[in-house]
Amino acid sequence: MLLLTNELNKALQKKDQDIVNAMGLLNLSKRRLQTMRESGLESLMDEVSSFCGKHDILVPEMTEDYPRSKRKKSEISYLHHFRVEVFYAVIDLQLQELNNRFDVVTSDLLLGMASLNPVDSFANFSKSRIMKLAEYYKSEFGDNELRDLSYQLDSFIVYARECDSKFLNLKGIKDLATMMAQTKLDQTWSLVYLLVKLALILPVATASVERAFSSMKLIKNDLRNSIGEEFLNGCLVCKIERKIFENVSNDAIIDRFQNMKSRRVQL
Repeated sequence: MLLLTNELNKALQKKDQDIVNAMGLLNLSKRRLQTMRESGLESLMDEVSSFCGKHDILVPEMTEDYPRSKRKKSEISYLHHFRVEVFYAVIDLQLQELNNRFDVVTSDLLLGMASLNPVDSFANFSKSRIMKLAEYYKSEFGDNELRDLSYQLDSFIVYARECDSKFLNLKGIKDLATMMAQTKLDQTWSLVYLLVKLALILPVATASVERAFSSMKLIKNDLRNSIGEEFLNGCLVCKIERKIFENVSNDAIIDRFQNMKSRRVQL
């Protein structure tokens, strides 16, 4: 099962991720897992039996009852146990995890961002994906704005690919936003520029939320379950922004607390 998702794992761990290819590998992993669930048990059992035979490991008879309790006779066979309670359960758990991590909304957002990437002359440009991305920002893009954005995208992509060589060697969405601002095209295609800015903010906001929840699990554990909200917020700031606090000396922190109010004991 790890082999089926190996390519996806490698793609997601790359620093310079190709989101379009990564989403393609995600769909591939889901299909291969589903195919394995439907028709992969027999070949897997053959491999396991061969391995057990080479290493003198006892293999139970699959038609025999699976022992759940010494007092009560089991009503299921070894084959049913391995197929339903082990094989199906593990694959379903993996598929559920992939679906939870990469649901429809997440996939649309990632593909929409990738479609705005200017690398290789906007090689991944897809107007439909960009419009789908804009639809998630209902406060910024109403019906009229979506209609205008559609026209602006048609003009912008032709201009960027054929009319201005400055857009041909850009390395990412950040460079695209900078170039549009420098050339005053943020005023010409204001809605395109707005969507580019939103695409720049999105990964930061998502990552910040995930880091906050991960840090909260570490700080507010069973031993500190009754921690107050103010104290929790302070601990989270120190945890999340630890790179900034690495440059702050302990003496500076002690002096600040000492000066907050008079104390009987010198810190």
